[in-house]
Amino acid sequence: MKKPLPPPAPSAALVAAHFTRPEYRFFNRELSWLAFNTRVLEEAMNPSLPLLERLRFISISANNLDEFYMVRVAGLKDNLDQGIESKSADGLTPRQQLERIHHAATDLMKKQQLAWIKLRKQLEKERIRVVTQDRLSAADKAWLRVYFEANIFPLLTPIAVDPAHPFPFVPNLGIAQVFEMKLPRKKNKKMVALIQFPHTQPRFIRLETGKGARFILLEDVIRLFLSLLFPHYTLVEDAVFRILRDSDLEVEEEAADLMRYLDKAVKERRYGRVVRLKMKEGASQHLIKFMLKHLPAEAEDVVAVEGMVGLSQLSEIYDLPRPDLKFEPFKVRFPERINDYGGDCFAAIQAKDIVVHHPYESFDVVVQFLEQAARDPQVISIKQTLYRTSADSPIVKALIRAAESGKSVTALVELKARFDEEANIRWARDMEKAGVQVVYGFVNMKTHAKVSLVVRREGQKIRSYAHFGTGNYHPTTAKIYSDLSFFTCNPDLCQDASYLFNYVTGYARPLKFRELAVAPLHLRRRLLKLIHEEIAHAKAGRKAAIWAKMNSLIDPVMIDALYAASQAGVEIELIVRGICGLKPGIRGFSENIRVKSIVGRFLEHGRMVAFGAGHGLPSPKAKLFISSADWMPRNFDYRVEIMIPILNPTVHAQILDQILTANVKDERQSWILSPDGTYHRVTRASTAFAAHDYFMHNPSLSGRGKALQKIGLPPAPAPAPAQRIRKKSR
Repeated sequence: MKKPLPPPAPSAALVAAHFTRPEYRFFNRELSWLAFNTRVLEEAMNPSLPLLERLRFISISANNLDEFYMVRVAGLKDNLDQGIESKSADGLTPRQQLERIHHAATDLMKKQQLAWIKLRKQLEKERIRVVTQDRLSAADKAWLRVYFEANIFPLLTPIAVDPAHPFPFVPNLGIAQVFEMKLPRKKNKKMVALIQFPHTQPRFIRLETGKGARFILLEDVIRLFLSLLFPHYTLVEDAVFRILRDSDLEVEEEAADLMRYLDKAVKERRYGRVVRLKMKEGASQHLIKFMLKHLPAEAEDVVAVEGMVGLSQLSEIYDLPRPDLKFEPFKVRFPERINDYGGDCFAAIQAKDIVVHHPYESFDVVVQFLEQAARDPQVISIKQTLYRTSADSPIVKALIRAAESGKSVTALVELKARFDEEANIRWARDMEKAGVQVVYGFVNMKTHAKVSLVVRREGQKIRSYAHFGTGNYHPTTAKIYSDLSFFTCNPDLCQDASYLFNYVTGYARPLKFRELAVAPLHLRRRLLKLIHEEIAHAKAGRKAAIWAKMNSLIDPVMIDALYAASQAGVEIELIVRGICGLKPGIRGFSENIRVKSIVGRFLEHGRMVAFGAGHGLPSPKAKLFISSADWMPRNFDYRVEIMIPILNPTVHAQILDQILTANVKDERQSWILSPDGTYHRVTRASTAFAAHDYFMHNPSLSGRGKALQKIGLPPAPAPAPAQRIRKKSR
């Protein structure tokens, strides 16, 4: 493997000496992520959003924080336990990071509870209430008793903890209620018991008495009918607690059978060390000590929750049939080109490359592409990567049907996709039974690239069709994630896709890819070369610009390269939804870099980057790419990723002049990153331009001039005539 190019050297005259120190050059990854999750929570306090959608943002923020502790904090704790003192890019030790995370996360949790309290009051005005025991009428209690005895009591297993009844195992994300009780006639006779909440039982129980939608928490119902569970005992105190465990899986390189190894590791994950023990505020020290005695947890892992434990379960209320309190539905479009060819995906792609913008344009076109390939007798081969997919995946079903019909089908299943390992193992086994050739890629790297390759016999020739995506082959998340699907039969791109599959399935590293940039082989080097070229344009007095959109930017080498480009005069617009380690807007250092994050109705997930190539942006002569990769060390060095050049002029105009330009132009959902690491919202004004609204109501991806005028920018010059397929390889 060739060594990556070093980042362009910054000008010593422009950079103060202290900017060579890491803490001045980079933001901390973990704190930047917590800042992103705070922006997610801010949507719960956005008065312009419907109430139930705001409730959902609280749930998302709480769930995000859980996963952060299960993976990132767990990793830092492991480093601390093993005496690993390696510092983060910004120069912090694991202990220093954990201390700062604790303060930031505590503040975030308080904001989450405050948001729930405020929203709860507003929901009551809409006749949606979460009531407590003291607000129950006699009719409520009578109905609840019948419901409890029929639906809850049979599922509960009260356990008294004593030498004969050991403390039960509480799985990751498990919620339970611990009780201290006594017998009335034996004042000194006390008992501590535990009741775990069944996974199948909703946390919020809807009362079918009274008016409006009224809910009561499961723990309140259990407390109300505790005498049915523990006759003759009197309650002294109780507390609800929730456990988070270390959930990151480490894959050993010497694993003989990756599927069997991961199957076992997933089962063992539920027994991971406790990294967070959340208990309802007010729990006595006696109960806390009791819990610490019986759990593999430390006192520092205990968190007192001022409010409801487990806010992620607020999502249960969202399912109420109240469309007036949710986002207004919009009509998802099906690509016009496919319809123009009578639903024949291959004919439409052969006519011209196609880009599909999800969720505004239907993911069904991707499913249709593979379903057509499965039933088409002219198709002889299908190759497919699968990182994440749905529980009832139509993609997997199409691959199975294709294999059963005698086609050569290869599925590259990434078993190590975090929290989807079990589903991927199940699908892999189903496909193997049907005759699909299932492979798992590299043991020590994740295959994160999203590619489909269909080979079809057409007369005396064989033609390949490829789909490249920025997101997963997941029909459900495709409805809420903003991503791109790119279809082409360009021979160079299809040949590269074939090289890619051979590389992952057989370790057959190609001598040279024609167009694709592939990690870990040369993606970082290719991007650095493009940045170098932009710096050269700036120094020669030509227009120099870089626009990039991604989920995370923390790779130090790439960040230093962007700093150097800024100092050379390159105008840089970065749209980084989540983690950003780059410090923008510092005079003499990064003043030509602007960073913003878009947080709104849809999760911005598409990765794309444009280089002005001496013509500025937007321009028909710009170099434009879409990618599966964020700019992180793991994506460049430890994952199989791809970056695809957009060579077709029409698709180039659609992505650059409409999609990317709209994201740069967005104001209403945008947060600007300041040099000190804080974010501030641009505006909430309903009249401000919002990319999500624009795409929902724009009838289709249009031509270059029309697209720019629609979002208030002057049209760029018409593109020079160009062939759809570039003959010359890079």
